[in-house]
Amino acid sequence: MIYKRLLISILSISLIVLNGCRMTVSLTGGDVDPRATTVYVQTFRNNASLVNPTLSNEFTNALKDKIQGQTPLTIINTKNGDYTLEGEISGYSINPVAIQGDETAAMNRLTITVNVRFTNRFDENKNFEQSFSRYADYSSNQNFTSIESNLVSEINEALSEDIFNKAFVNW
Repeated sequence: MIYKRLLISILSISLIVLNGCRMTVSLTGGDVDPRATTVYVQTFRNNASLVNPTLSNEFTNALKDKIQGQTPLTIINTKNGDYTLEGEISGYSINPVAIQGDETAAMNRLTITVNVRFTNRFDENKNFEQSFSRYADYSSNQNFTSIESNLVSEINEALSEDIFNKAFVNW
């Protein structure tokens, strides 16, 4: 009888304690303010000296896709969102990276650099302006025009991940 009362008391206390505890889990580790519902993503102009004519739209769309896939935020077309991402593509370059004995490049590197300004309407301490850069290497005996689209997609995905993590994840 005493054990039964003790067991009931322990279970009751456990239920009260567990009911008072609240835990939230985010699959992305995101830190989106619960009051936030919108984000404005400006089309990133291509100001690089070497211009890929589709890069501006491709990068902007990759960033929007990342945000839509990882947050509950709605992307809006006006600058008065709860969050704002603006900037420009400041670099698009191809450089040799693996020089052989005959002074020819065995590998080349495509590098894309993006300058980003992030504004958080709810917490100005999380605002930032930062340059992000990513690259992809490819064999110099490949025709660049035939692989450029895949390289750009790979780099855009990595840049979007970096920018998303800086803006929405506290890593």
